Amino acid sequence: MLPQIAKLSEELEMFRAALEGTIDRVSPVARVQKLDNAKEFDAELHRALAELGVMGLGVPEEHSGGGGHALEQVVALEVLGRKATSMAVFMVVHYMITRLLRENGTAEQKVRYLGPLAAGTIKASFCLTEAGGGTDILAAMKTRAVREGDGWVLSGNKMWISGASTSDIMIVLARTGEHRSRGITMFLVPTRAEGVTAHEVPTFAINGYDTNELALDNVRLPADAVLGEVDRGFSQVVATLNGERMNAAAVAVGIGRGALEVTRQYALERQAFGKALGQFQAVQHQIATAGIAIESAWLLTLEAARSDAEGRPTDVVSSMAKWASAKAAVQCTDTGMEIFAGAGFDTNLPIQRYYRDARLYSFAPLNQNMALNMIGERWLSFPRSF
Repeated sequence: MLPQIAKLSEELEMFRAALEGTIDRVSPVARVQKLDNAKEFDAELHRALAELGVMGLGVPEEHSGGGGHALEQVVALEVLGRKATSMAVFMVVHYMITRLLRENGTAEQKVRYLGPLAAGTIKASFCLTEAGGGTDILAAMKTRAVREGDGWVLSGNKMWISGASTSDIMIVLARTGEHRSRGITMFLVPTRAEGVTAHEVPTFAINGYDTNELALDNVRLPADAVLGEVDRGFSQVVATLNGERMNAAAVAVGIGRGALEVTRQYALERQAFGKALGQFQAVQHQIATAGIAIESAWLLTLEAARSDAEGRPTDVVSSMAKWASAKAAVQCTDTGMEIFAGAGFDTNLPIQRYYRDARLYSFAPLNQNMALNMIGERWLSFPRSF
């Protein structure tokens, strides 16, 4: 691993080393690449992460969690981004789900879902976006839930849903009232409930984690399927989005750093004109500038995590971290592909995986322009631009 500018506590360094060792033992780079090419989820690594306690980070011990805060999560996600990108993306969703349950779930829901999620015995998906709406989902949402007796009937369609084909439970947002924002409710929906159908969408990146179109055809749910407050679901989700941006930033940093590491090694070994590529100033400058960008993004990500752990606002710094890390990850992977040249097309090598997977964070979980809009409004005090 390349030396990192930011210094972590001794405990976090020990945790990072243990996680790196586990991944290297269970899913070394050759295995990760093989599964990526086969578009298979890494079930063995998932079990190993559960045994190590990674699934339970941020979850109280009374719910099978390991405690900890955002710092532990971003450290884990950076390592996974470097070594097993699809699992890193899975964990961003996982941590969002566990946070929603931790902050909004009833005691019964926490026992039924939060504990098993923290223990790694079940998986979950988050279902917000639709074919006609992502960032503007409040205006575009067509999925609805209506009361029927003591329960609810849920109907509609969701799009770009990660893990819906392989999860056990989903958090689905649906319109339950006419108010634009105070009319959305979260529901806990078993993926095998009658009326639920998931169709996997073929994608060119994040191959080890399925992306789906989801159909909800008159899905009947009991009253206790509501997560949080009726009609207040969107505000409850918004409260977790800063954490999602911060966690996505950590993965993007990991992807960029992973690309940088394999590119540096290749530049040291590959000969051209009688000397190593890394001896050429142009190559050194490319790698160095990409490295500066990724280390700067990591410092912002750590600051966002520290703010979150201390209960300070993170809307601006998490947006900065997400924007900077996504841009730096693309820069690092572009640099890697240029230096690898023709070898970068070899699907047995990880650089092409980093190159593909980094693109996710150019638009997710918030696209780059919307991140800048938030920074302009909340940091620079400009009028709202959208």
